[in-house]
Amino acid sequence: MKRFGILIVSVCLMAFWIGAGIVKAQTTAPSAKEPVDYVNPLMGTDSKFSMSNGNTYPAIALPWGMNFWTPQTAEMGDGWQYAYDADKIRGFKQTHQPSPWMNDYGNFALMPVTGQLKFAEKERASWFSHKAEVAKPHYYSVYLAEYDVTTEFTTTERAVRFRFTFPESDSSYVVIDAFDQGSYVKVIPEENKIIGYSTRNSGGVPENFRNYFVVEFDKPFTYTSVWDKDKLKEGETELTGEHAGAVIGFSTHKGEVVNARVASSFISNEQAERNLEEIGTDDFDKVKAKGRDIWNKELGRMIVEGGTLDETRIFYSTLYRTLLFPRKFYEYDADGNIVHYSPYNGEVLPGYMFTDNGFWDTFRAVFPFFNLMYPSLNEKIQAGLVNAYKESGFLPEWASPGHRSVMIGNNSATLVADAYLKGLRGYDMETLYEAVLHGTENVHPEVEATGRLGHEYYNELGYVPYDVGINESAARTLEYAFADWTIWKLAKELDRPKKEIKRFKERSQNYRKLFDPETNLMRGKNEDGTFQDPFNPLKWGDAFTEGNSWHYTWSVFHDVQGLINLMGGEDTFVSMLDSVFTMPPDFDDSYYGFPIHEIREMQIVNMGQYAHGNQPIQHMIYLYNYAGQPWKAQFWVREVLNRLYTPEPDGYCGDEDNGQTSAWYVFSSMGFYPVTPGSDQYVLGAPLFPKMTVELENGNKITISAPDNSSENRYIDKMYIDGNPWNKNYVNYYELMDGAYLEFEMSDTPNKSRGTEEEAYPYSFSEGK
Repeated sequence: MKRFGILIVSVCLMAFWIGAGIVKAQTTAPSAKEPVDYVNPLMGTDSKFSMSNGNTYPAIALPWGMNFWTPQTAEMGDGWQYAYDADKIRGFKQTHQPSPWMNDYGNFALMPVTGQLKFAEKERASWFSHKAEVAKPHYYSVYLAEYDVTTEFTTTERAVRFRFTFPESDSSYVVIDAFDQGSYVKVIPEENKIIGYSTRNSGGVPENFRNYFVVEFDKPFTYTSVWDKDKLKEGETELTGEHAGAVIGFSTHKGEVVNARVASSFISNEQAERNLEEIGTDDFDKVKAKGRDIWNKELGRMIVEGGTLDETRIFYSTLYRTLLFPRKFYEYDADGNIVHYSPYNGEVLPGYMFTDNGFWDTFRAVFPFFNLMYPSLNEKIQAGLVNAYKESGFLPEWASPGHRSVMIGNNSATLVADAYLKGLRGYDMETLYEAVLHGTENVHPEVEATGRLGHEYYNELGYVPYDVGINESAARTLEYAFADWTIWKLAKELDRPKKEIKRFKERSQNYRKLFDPETNLMRGKNEDGTFQDPFNPLKWGDAFTEGNSWHYTWSVFHDVQGLINLMGGEDTFVSMLDSVFTMPPDFDDSYYGFPIHEIREMQIVNMGQYAHGNQPIQHMIYLYNYAGQPWKAQFWVREVLNRLYTPEPDGYCGDEDNGQTSAWYVFSSMGFYPVTPGSDQYVLGAPLFPKMTVELENGNKITISAPDNSSENRYIDKMYIDGNPWNKNYVNYYELMDGAYLEFEMSDTPNKSRGTEEEAYPYSFSEGK
């Protein structure tokens, strides 16, 4: 507990006597701050290999920016590049890392030092304190105690401005580190400039991959050198090596500010110079103000009112994370044309490209969020997918920056289908559909996570067998079946041949082949049609992906009624849902040989087998709406919102994952969630805030009003849309896009008569609703 002075205690007592003032202090007025002020980029940074509280880093960037910048506390190559419990900073790094598990590519860093020159990463590290650190989406500042230097930076999409405030010293330096795996630097003193390139990567790049950079200072150099690994070459100005770097220096007086403009390109040094024009003649404060305005514009499209300060901070922090990935991997040439370096074939080609995304995570809520809030952005992403297919022969499943062999599924099909079915246009759908079909019949020859591993078995037997040497076979089958349902919907929309439409319709029911009536759970099945034996439903991995059967059984996004029927009816189905929360958090980790972090994250939060820290089960709470007990969804959604998120460095209950776990919070705060991408429905939970106003891209607005909402009043008693009573357990995409006023009468007790009839249930394939 913190100790406060007598004055503070007196003020607190006065607030207590005032009474109503306390309530005001705990809620947020719309005009108190701008949305960007509530964002905490350090949320989720208190993480490590064995325990993820988000596995995030402070991404100082613009929405979907090509480059992010971050303070670097870890050694080069460590995926946990910024850890909240670290006490030293090694540099300020350009990063493209989507996840510590994917690691980074195209990195380089700047680091100011004074006094004795220290250029190697470990030696140059400086003590710092969070008390002297400011992190905003568009701006970062920290005091480096070892050198008495304050470093600030603020970003554009492809460039960054640094501002270093030095002490009085005749030995002030800035180290430029181009990192290892092969790099190049050249100091050009007459232009106060350093150019270079980094080739550092973690896979998924062509042989000619380079990230070219340019650094321009506003102060002449009185010292120059280059270095390779631990060897300093004073007086030299150019070096190509395994680990190249440069040092420039000058004398400074106390409080002297030295500015640097930095930009990079995946195309060429000349293009890096061109990208520097994003800053132009703008000084530091102007770039900072523009970045703030851009974030406020995007965050301000969703205005929340009446929540607690922590709820508001979490909301805007998760919304910030939802708007970071996938990154724009394209640039503008001398004529203003959109071009990109292809991470698939190494050529410079026209058109859009986006990357750093795992569709296994983001098909669930991030891309449905884009279809609601940013359809024009997703049209560009779809155009980028067309280019990815043309340049590599496959749609990506996990790109960083090119194909990576991580995770499972064929979820690119879901992204393509959901976008088109929501009315997005303006890109080559014919080629995209060709790509989707190709992915159902092929697997990438070098990257088995791209396409469909086991497609031969799946297409013949209706499932990927457990005993044919393909890991996580049941999870693959379930995800392929859902993808096939989205393809069926898309094929109908495109008026494809009837035989083709029928094929995918039938394949969408392949989930049934893995249902075990003895346990009412999904279970791996052998090639001869027998179930895997022995079978432990609590075993993580094996037939499933980063989860167990209790997590994956619910992965029938498109046919919950079909799953209910297989279980014998609604009573059994609800009992199974309830069991997820009432069972102890026991586990079998024998497939991995140790408890992976996702296991620990489930185990410690006291919610039974519910594993919100990983994606497969995140939609499961909403399934109560399909079985006549929507109040249980309302209860458990609020429990997750309240208990498993905080606005602090331990803010998540597992990996944030490219916006997915954040998008869950954003959608759930609105009061609904996209259980079935590819349908036109969002399934109801209950709103978190007394009021939310959402500005759509088409100029229409969604107003969500729940004036009696509170921590106790979490249940929907009555609901109205545009003044008309609404008894369904879902809302419609097209009605929302036309603008809608959603009004909720909230209660502290569940209304067990609302939403209990079958006509209130959301879509299921088996009912054809």
